[in-house]
Amino acid sequence: AADKIRLIPQDFFAELCEQIIQHLNHKIPGVNTAELCQRIQTSGVDINIGDLAKVANTLSFLFSTAARNSLSTEELVTSLGSGVSALPKHAVQVIRHVWNEQGKAIAVAEDARTTASVGQFVDMKWKLGVAMSSDTCRSLKYPYVTVTLTVADPSGQITDRSFEMTIPQFKVCPECYLNVQSPKNSS
Repeated sequence: AADKIRLIPQDFFAELCEQIIQHLNHKIPGVNTAELCQRIQTSGVDINIGDLAKVANTLSFLFSTAARNSLSTEELVTSLGSGVSALPKHAVQVIRHVWNEQGKAIAVAEDARTTASVGQFVDMKWKLGVAMSSDTCRSLKYPYVTVTLTVADPSGQITDRSFEMTIPQFKVCPECYLNVQSPKNSS
């Protein structure tokens, strides 16, 4: 991860650390690495989302482990220097600053976080569509619902999961039921 951290400009690295800290403090559901990666790439840095996600996971592990062990800022910085591949100076400075400012709050939040590590539901979007035709069938006229679930995994990585279902499947699915019911006859 140290090689990838070297690629990330200091301001983006600081933003990533801040988002991870906010996630560990339960202030945001996760880190939107896709959006951050796009902004980093737009600035001219060649990094892919997989590498940025690895960096985010490494930093999340670093901060949560430091919180669990109640490390002081100096203990954390010292432990970073004893690693096999040393972090760039700008990264250590950012980590020192962020931990010094917000490390104690994570330690408190980490105590409450000892429950099972599961993803967190962030958002759900759905839309109604109609398939009119396809290559193999000239006339479908088949309504369907597309559901997109946004979840943050335990490390804070935000991902979207999409699936389609027929209207009857959508109405039966208790997790997806959004009070979408056919209008009742008012005779």
